[in-house]
Order: sequence, then structure tokens, then C-alpha cells
Amino acid sequence: MSGQQFKVAASSGQRWDALALGEVMLRFDPGEGRVRNARQFNVWEGGGEYNVARGLCSTFGHRSGVLTALPRNELGALAQQLIQAGGVDTSQIVWRDYDGIGRNTRMGLNFTERGFGVRAPLGISDRAYSAASQLQPHEYDWDAVFGRDGARWLHTGGIFAALSEHSAQSAITAAQAARRHGVAVSYDLNYRASLWDSHPDPDAARHANCAIAAECDLLVGDEYSFAACLGMDLADLGKRETPMDVGPADAAAQRALQRFPNLQAVAFTLRDASNAARNGWAGALRTRDMLFVSRRREVDLLDRVGGGDAFVAGVVHALLAGKGEQVAVELGAAHGALAMSTPGDTACTSLEEVEAVARGDAAAAKR
Repeated sequence: MSGQQFKVAASSGQRWDALALGEVMLRFDPGEGRVRNARQFNVWEGGGEYNVARGLCSTFGHRSGVLTALPRNELGALAQQLIQAGGVDTSQIVWRDYDGIGRNTRMGLNFTERGFGVRAPLGISDRAYSAASQLQPHEYDWDAVFGRDGARWLHTGGIFAALSEHSAQSAITAAQAARRHGVAVSYDLNYRASLWDSHPDPDAARHANCAIAAECDLLVGDEYSFAACLGMDLADLGKRETPMDVGPADAAAQRALQRFPNLQAVAFTLRDASNAARNGWAGALRTRDMLFVSRRREVDLLDRVGGGDAFVAGVVHALLAGKGEQVAVELGAAHGALAMSTPGDTACTSLEEVEAVARGDAAAAKR
């Protein structure tokens, strides 16, 4: 099937093609080493929601911005410079005064090991009471953000919504305002056990996820995240026969489409992570009428982090550009594969390279 079923507001002079609402953290990367004996780190910016905006801008050429909060100190300034280096608009950042020792607000930090072979990737977050976790709905004029000259697309995610009661309400309010103004909304459930296990009220988190999903056009998640984040009873779907078995996730997506009438599509990735250095990898998109699946590929991993976010960026790009659903999953899967071939949370690539990988071009040296 060709053409586009997914409906997005046409480009007509809006300030942004897409905005991402979420926390931006500083990522400390020990390279091939381990955190416990590292003597130096590379520093990147990253965040499950922000990474989508970064990919939309730096790879696909869309005008994107980030809705977040940072502390007014040297770490906040570093994060801002890293965001700007990727071309993402920082004009909507909320800045919080810093008390000098981090009692009132702070920068979220993430220490990430890439993993190799039998050694799994490892993420260690240090983010409690971060500036972004304190973001409250009243700190943005949502009608201005999503009005006629605002944005065409809003992306947010379950990581941000799970940080605090304030962040959850901000995500709900943003999604409701975006829908009110005809702005497409995507939400990546992005289930993280570390956030859920520490949440004071899992039922409240689940209710927040459902409230946001109800406003969405594109929901990102599979049967596991639907059960954990939305409380959907999917036990009758059974287990996947293999990690790349699309059946249970597709069946769960169809149930989500029935449950949330505003949804136009559900997207998810398929990954066989039996080895930390090589994964089976593909992407899928379920609309109300059809399932679209990308070609499956074996991906040699340098840095797994950000592959799913890059997939979402590729899908959103294709839908914004009216390229159709099959192109969306092919570009999303290719972009995700490239993101996992480079260090940091985002892909250091171009549209031309993504399209070449999506076509299946050989990785011969280019000179």
C-alpha cells in the first residue's frame, strides 16, 4: 500500500515542525570501559523525548525545539550548548535558579555503559529532583505553543511522565492542548522498571499514561509496555515464539487502537538482543487497516542507547513529509540502526545515508 493515511496538519508557516517535551540529561560515557573503574568520560546530551527532536532536526532537516527545564548553572549551560549544536531550538527552555549545591534544583545525570558480547548495556541514572522533573503545566502558554503559528507535532514520553506528579500533569496538559489545536501527538511509553518500581503510586502513573494515550495520534509501545504502563490485560495473547515475532505486539496494537479512538497508528520495534554486540532489528507500524513491517536486519552495535528514539524520529519524519507508512517504518528502522552504530544517544548521520541503509545498499567504503 502506498500513499499516506496518517493525517498531519499541513506546513503553513508554523514556527516548528515538531516539539519534544521531556527531560534532557547529561550522559557520561566511559567508552569501551566500565563506570566502576573509569578515569575519564565523554559527555553527551540525551533524553528519550529530546532524542526524537534532535533526530528530526539534525538528520531529517525539520525545525524542532525542546520543552524542558534546566538549572541556571554551568551544567545547564553545557546542556544548552550541546542541544544547540544539534540545531534544536532552545528558546522554550525554562531556566531555574540554582542554590549552589543542588537542594532546590539540579541537572539530571546518566552514566551509561555500552555493553559488549555477554556483558549487557547498563544505565545508571542520577536524576531525582532535576529541573525538568519539577516542570509544571502553568509554566508554558500552551495556546501560544500550539496555536496557528506554533508547532505541527508534539512528542513526549513515559520517561518524562513518570518523573513526578508535576511532569505527568505537564505531559497531560500539553497533549490535551495540542489536540485542541489540531497538532499531531506522539507518545512513547518507553517503559523503565527503575522509574516504575520507585513510583509512590503505580496506579497514578498508569492513569497518567492512559490520559496521555487518549490524546495521541501515534502511540509507541509493544505488548509489554501496554500491560505495564496502560494496565491492559493481554495475557491471552501468549508469548512471542521468537523475539522478532510480530504477532503478539500487533495484536496488542490493534487492541490499543480500539481502546483509544483518537489513535491513528501504533509503532513498535522488534529486537533480538541475545548478544549485546549484535541484535536482530526491525520496525513496525499498525494502522487501523494494515500492518507495515520494515525489512529485518542484523545490526552490529557500537552503542545501543537511542536506537528506539531514532526509530521514532524516522517514522515521524516520514509522516510529517507525507511519505506513507511503509516508508515510515523503513526510514525509522534504518535511522535506528545507524544510531546504534555511533556513540551517544543520537545518530551522526544524514537523510541520504538513512535512505541508503533503508534501500539495503552495501556498506562499501566511500571515497
